[in-house]
Amino acid sequence: MDFFIKKIFENNVGKDNLVHLQFQKFSRGEFKNRAIVIAKNSKNKYSISTTAEYANEFVRTLAEKLGNNKTRVTGVIISTRDLDKEIDFENKKQFMGIKQYVINNEMNGNEILDLCNKFPLSFLGLSFNINGNELKIKQKAPKSAKPSSKGEEKISADFCKLKTSDKEILKGLIFDSEINLDFKEIEISHDFIVNEIVITDEIKKEAGENYSKLRELSLRKGKIIRKIKVDGKEFVKEKEFEI
Repeated sequence: MDFFIKKIFENNVGKDNLVHLQFQKFSRGEFKNRAIVIAKNSKNKYSISTTAEYANEFVRTLAEKLGNNKTRVTGVIISTRDLDKEIDFENKKQFMGIKQYVINNEMNGNEILDLCNKFPLSFLGLSFNINGNELKIKQKAPKSAKPSSKGEEKISADFCKLKTSDKEILKGLIFDSEINLDFKEIEISHDFIVNEIVITDEIKKEAGENYSKLRELSLRKGKIIRKIKVDGKEFVKEKEFEI
């Protein structure tokens, strides 16, 4: 699977709503140290740590690989919607309109994919193993997106942890032609710079008088600065976007 940053840099977004959802929460401003990836390579076995942006994509990717096979799935589904009658959950917590459903079930990959497809706006903090791939995601809601301020500390990239020897997964995260996948250690971070909120006549027509819908459909225009440190070397890439 190509993760959302790769899709943007390779002009492969099209009408991909999953990429749009990644930026839906952003206002105008500069958002530093987003979508961080830290990976270590030990004899082609990769330990990958990331920030929360990749959580749902990791869940989807491993669910696709799991297919009809089953595994124990634990974690939480966090939503503003009431999902009581739509999912099988162990218990539920609620605070300020945010609902957290605790999951502890045997599930196959298609059942997990069904959750991804039915609830794209929900956060899937699910952990499970499949054929040597071990995924662990923190059981809490990610922090809201706020513009960066001076002196801001770097965000810790430990929200999602994935152990894998699958180079196809790695290529979805580390797609740069300058990088050989035999690296020892790599760190990638991104600054999201949103210069404009684009609202077309088509979007206005579809949203009507619904302001929340208007905000969901509106596009973010700006650029991504991709900063890479790999085995002592550093380089920077930029990509403009309208998503």
